[in-house]
Amino acid sequence: MKTFNLPDLGEGLQEAEIVAWHVAVGDRVAADQPLVSVETDKAVIEIPSPQAGRIAKLLARPGEIVEVGAPLAAFEPAAEAGAGAVAGEIKAASEVIEEEAGEEAGEEATVEGPAAAAAVKATPVARALARRLGVDLAVVGPSGPGGAITAPDVERAAKTPAEAASLEPLRGVRRAMAQRMAQAHAEVAPATVMDEADIDSWRQEADVTIRLIRAVVAGCKAEPSLNAWYDSRAVGRRLHGKIDLGIAVDTEDGLFVPVMRDVGSRDAADLRRGLEAMKANITARTVPPEELRGATITLSNFGTLAGRYAVPVVAPPQVAILSAGRSAPRVIAVKGKAVIHRMLPLSLTFDHRAVSGAEAARFIGAAIADLESPD
Repeated sequence: MKTFNLPDLGEGLQEAEIVAWHVAVGDRVAADQPLVSVETDKAVIEIPSPQAGRIAKLLARPGEIVEVGAPLAAFEPAAEAGAGAVAGEIKAASEVIEEEAGEEAGEEATVEGPAAAAAVKATPVARALARRLGVDLAVVGPSGPGGAITAPDVERAAKTPAEAASLEPLRGVRRAMAQRMAQAHAEVAPATVMDEADIDSWRQEADVTIRLIRAVVAGCKAEPSLNAWYDSRAVGRRLHGKIDLGIAVDTEDGLFVPVMRDVGSRDAADLRRGLEAMKANITARTVPPEELRGATITLSNFGTLAGRYAVPVVAPPQVAILSAGRSAPRVIAVKGKAVIHRMLPLSLTFDHRAVSGAEAARFIGAAIADLESPD
């Protein structure tokens, strides 16, 4: 049999979650026919069949997270695939997977929870009690000999909501977000500068997002060092001529950051069309993978929800993210007089390995000047 492995999905991605199989064991498929849908880095991707042939085995279940290079499916040898199917020999995909899982798990198959098979030690009485009480053994603190969970441990967990709550594995968008934030925390040397822009002169119907995009462009023109990538291995940076802006979008599934290309050369109408298309793709979960890669700087308008200032997280290899808080009327001094103007809080986090404090200050100063200018 010839095994097909999960291919390289680009952008340094190391894993994907199986969403759905489009074929079953015994199916004859054509080359490039949709084989399986996987979710990775905030996008659902269809992987085509690498060849024509008959499916012999499916080696991963829906919901399973598979590393790049791990086997996905097996094709029958050409000679066998050409022969007719023998009645009774072809099994459903779920049957094949369940059989193999049972053979590999052996005695450990009795362990509760998909992630607990190799880690949880518990007495038979404790296991039976956990099943009856609906307690996940993976979150129970053991007190028995050798770190084994006992019946009293299970009873205590059943009475304690925090212990009794089952572990929910992060998947899809939230898993990608967790991994990116962990990478950022490990790599970036963050610093943040905050200020505010007087936007009292804005028209009531002003397009806030477009104005913020324009402000990012103004900041990058004044200080190109923030429109850059930092290479920690080479201890160097890459300054970008075009501004490919990542825009943070909140959804129920987690945070998406699609990329709008070359925003510095596009007018307001074109940018608005791009934003509407981006929102539609996110809602339908049809964002092309290439639209989630390659941002040179990021914008977050978290103020549409709540909050004045923030310390946003820089996602490497980028070196900066500008965020806008909730605008509100405030009393300020203008020409020595107290007036009430609408003010927009801004927070700029930058990677201090690649950007100096002065460069960051010039960037946010240029952004503020653009925001305070007439439409």
